[in-house]
Amino acid sequence: MGRAFEFRKARKMKRWSAMSKAFTRIGKDIVMAVKEGGPDPDSNARLRAVIQNAKSVNMPKDNVERAIKRASDKNQGDYKEVIFEGYAPHGIAILVETATDNNTRTVANVRSYFNKCDGSLGTSGSVVFMFDHTCNFRINGEGLDPEEIELEFIDYGAEEVFVDDDGILIYAPFESFGAIQAALEEKGIEILSSGFERIPQVTKKLTPEQAEDVEKLLEKLEEDDDVQNVYHTMEESEE
Repeated sequence: MGRAFEFRKARKMKRWSAMSKAFTRIGKDIVMAVKEGGPDPDSNARLRAVIQNAKSVNMPKDNVERAIKRASDKNQGDYKEVIFEGYAPHGIAILVETATDNNTRTVANVRSYFNKCDGSLGTSGSVVFMFDHTCNFRINGEGLDPEEIELEFIDYGAEEVFVDDDGILIYAPFESFGAIQAALEEKGIEILSSGFERIPQVTKKLTPEQAEDVEKLLEKLEEDDDVQNVYHTMEESEE
């Protein structure tokens, strides 16, 4: 198994956002998708992907439809995707993905978390190169051979395919998202969820005491409503 498998395995064993946080994240994704490509999922590939993800976390259909309707309103503000980079204590690189309608607020909040937890907020490009930007698809594995899927989708950019309890996972570079999504839909393969992740190229092992220092910063960041995802280079325990 490759790095994507180990990354997924470690993160799956860690805390997962509360359902309300997941719904908030998807709601913002819906707004950005509708603003970019319109409210019709048949002609908006990004919106189709977000709706699939909403189903995967059991977001009620009514909630999704209301979010699409609100996003279609011209008075609905847009969200801007902003990335923050910096370091936690003990030299751990941190990458924070946000979706915000008030950049001034988000910058102030993220900076305060780093400062309070003895970290340092860096400049653009200071740590992003330490992470590989990937896309992923979870598909219904019933009746499918993972090895055949891997061979078939190499031509579309797939780099790693593996099985977990919830289906077959396909990992590829960020740029391959559109090609793989189109190929899966064309072949009638059910997409359960999809998304993007940043996988650290190298991780650093810390003592339990050092890891606790880093966790304090991670928790503050993940609790912020503007934060969509947080990635880091600390080696994660499965415990």
